[in-house]
Amino acid sequence: MVARVNSGDRLFQGILAGTAATIPLLALGIISLLLVSSLLVLDKTGLYFFVRKEWDPVREQFGALAFAYGTLMTSFIALVVAAPGGIGIALAITEFSPPRVREWAAWIVETLAAVPSVIFGLWGLFVLVPFLHRYVEPALRLFPGQPFFVGPGTGLCLFTAGLVVAIMILPTIMAICREVFNAVPISQRESALALGSTRWEAVRLAVLGPSMPGIIGAVILGMGRALGETMAVTMVIGNDPQIRANLLAPADSLASAIANQFTEATSDMHLSALTALGFLLFGITMVLNVVARVLVWMATRRMRLAAVK
Repeated sequence: MVARVNSGDRLFQGILAGTAATIPLLALGIISLLLVSSLLVLDKTGLYFFVRKEWDPVREQFGALAFAYGTLMTSFIALVVAAPGGIGIALAITEFSPPRVREWAAWIVETLAAVPSVIFGLWGLFVLVPFLHRYVEPALRLFPGQPFFVGPGTGLCLFTAGLVVAIMILPTIMAICREVFNAVPISQRESALALGSTRWEAVRLAVLGPSMPGIIGAVILGMGRALGETMAVTMVIGNDPQIRANLLAPADSLASAIANQFTEATSDMHLSALTALGFLLFGITMVLNVVARVLVWMATRRMRLAAVK
């Protein structure tokens, strides 16, 4: 009887190990496929493809730098807006709101995560773009001597795309942070208050401090969605592959370029260049996730060392 149980356990362990092994194999397969499909354009341009700004399918002049810039800037704007907002909403819901308000507020915000990205794109195109163009952009241009909000604009720009993506990733960051804050034992809050801390000091020391690895993880997941967002960004970014410091100017991203041009690509070189953009997007996502994981590990290690001392 014992032998049967042991053999069953070993079989179950083998199945789990095989299933887990498919994840790195799948990632390796994706990388290999993208790399092989990109060899045509990489053989012609070399690594210069990744630092070149020109993109002219007619003359078969391809460069990914402008698209990479648009992707990173859009994600950066989204994180700057959504990360503090998501963390703040999660804190307000878990620490400062009545129980009834917590449930309704959490449900309303998390419902946004179920909205398709094309709906956000349509809302951004017909509501946010006219609003920004009419009221926000003129106010931003009043600050002299800065290169980020200058010149006349149409509302289809990096800034608009970043705001739309920020609204899309806000529920993800908020939901994860709320679960992390709820996992902190109530005794830690009570201990901080018993030692004379104010309400905010108790939240800062007993909730935010221990929750830092989870907060970083929430920002990681939000960043992953921001980097790969396609339809909503395509509809509001302007689709002009240029590198400008002006955030009110149109731009383009890696994902939107692939979505816009893949079905219209007629030459093998054009298809190879678009696949190379996908390879670059995959690489950027992997690198940033590795860096974020290292930050989580460092924060967790620092907290453990502080607890030991």
